[in-house]
Amino acid sequence: MNLLSLTYALFLLGTLGIYWSVSGTHLKMWVLVVASLLFYASLQPQYIPLLLVLTWITFQLGRAIGAPPDWRIEDWQFAQQDWNRRRLRLLMLGIFIQLFLLFSFKSIALLALSGLAALFKLNLAPTEAALKTVSALTPVGLSFFTFECIAYLVDVYRGAPASRSFPRFASYKLFFPKTISGPITRYPQFITQLQSATFPRAEQFTEGLWLIACGAVKKGIFADHLGTFTELTFTNIPRVGSGDLWLALIAYGFQIYLDFSGYVDVARGSAMLLGIHLPQNFDFPYFSTNIADFWRRWHMTLGDWLRNYLYFPLGGSRRGLVRTCVNLMIVMLVCGVWHGATWGFVLWGAIHGVGLVVHRLVADWSDRSNFLTAFWSSLPGILVAWLCTQLLVMLSWIPFRVPQLKDVGLLFQSLWGKTADPQFISKVYGETLKLTPQQFSIGLLLLFGLMAIAYLFHRGLKVQINWYLKLLLVPICLYGVYLLAPQGVTRYIYFDF
Repeated sequence: MNLLSLTYALFLLGTLGIYWSVSGTHLKMWVLVVASLLFYASLQPQYIPLLLVLTWITFQLGRAIGAPPDWRIEDWQFAQQDWNRRRLRLLMLGIFIQLFLLFSFKSIALLALSGLAALFKLNLAPTEAALKTVSALTPVGLSFFTFECIAYLVDVYRGAPASRSFPRFASYKLFFPKTISGPITRYPQFITQLQSATFPRAEQFTEGLWLIACGAVKKGIFADHLGTFTELTFTNIPRVGSGDLWLALIAYGFQIYLDFSGYVDVARGSAMLLGIHLPQNFDFPYFSTNIADFWRRWHMTLGDWLRNYLYFPLGGSRRGLVRTCVNLMIVMLVCGVWHGATWGFVLWGAIHGVGLVVHRLVADWSDRSNFLTAFWSSLPGILVAWLCTQLLVMLSWIPFRVPQLKDVGLLFQSLWGKTADPQFISKVYGETLKLTPQQFSIGLLLLFGLMAIAYLFHRGLKVQINWYLKLLLVPICLYGVYLLAPQGVTRYIYFDF
């Protein structure tokens, strides 16, 4: 079920009608559980049993971890120690189960394809086609699902209350707007909203529709059209010129941002119509002036997860500068592996890890230098910091987008001094885009200008469109997507993770 389809619109409308017509939180939870299972069944019905089993296991482990110690034992100190050891073992068991399933699907499927290639002498190396085959064999949204389960178990271990009702927990874990690609949420915040949910006021209902319309515009009009260019560029690497490659990197950076943030907007809008506010996941990341700030604005719930459940347990920045840098590298390498079991994603994580380490060292050095402190606060310093940050981000998209390291090396070599194949220029720009490279460059510049205007209104002037105007613009936006989106809306990029 595509989120930008009439099928999803009818599904959401039907769910809203039933959800708000039943009385009592318990019935509403069951409506969400059934609706979520129907939604997932429209994508991969064969994995419904797996999701239910994982949900049940996590629920039972949470109850066991959250169970109080038996204070009837006379030696209460022994009982406390035994209780802590038991809780830790249960937590480790839960984390192992989640990670084992995640890496089994992401890694073993890829190794199986490589084994078949060796056995039958087939060309099934980790090409893009092979990775898409692995993705089709992997449950959609498994990474987000397992990370939420781990977060829930760790929170219960740290003292958060465990769920005592399976329907209540299942309504959180399977909630259809966020199951596939997040945002990653925490159980207490979600269930508190669900228990106190009231029918949205006109402003809230309009805001939900507005988010859905904005997400549709980002995906259908901008991301999918940019995807046409990036797909042709990255699948014709030997024929691409340096200028085309730089355009493709910028276009892909915009594409993945608009694609993913567009999905999150639709998810948040759908949840808002159900009386639930999901956390924001993007905050104008391409206006960050350092890589640490970029990760505070890009995929914010994943960054929050990595900080709270990996970086801080490793020691964070409390054990000296060297240990801090090591922890940053570990976190970003894990982030790379989380995205996929190929060396390209590992390299992508390593690039961001090195960027975070360099930023940390520069920040430490700048704290001891009045000149550097003043420079980074000046307009030229801010501009230099922004350019360096965005250059690192854009270059890191190469290994993220291209699965094979040999192609990554070829693309890095092609960044300077390479002339494009004339047939490639004619095919891509003339026949497909019907634009010249200069016109396409101006289009990317205008798109960035739109982002800058939105950033100015939201972050600088703090101006918001009133809900009356939003309600008027919603049908215009949706009709624009209907007219301007390419034939057959493409799959969301983060569905593969």
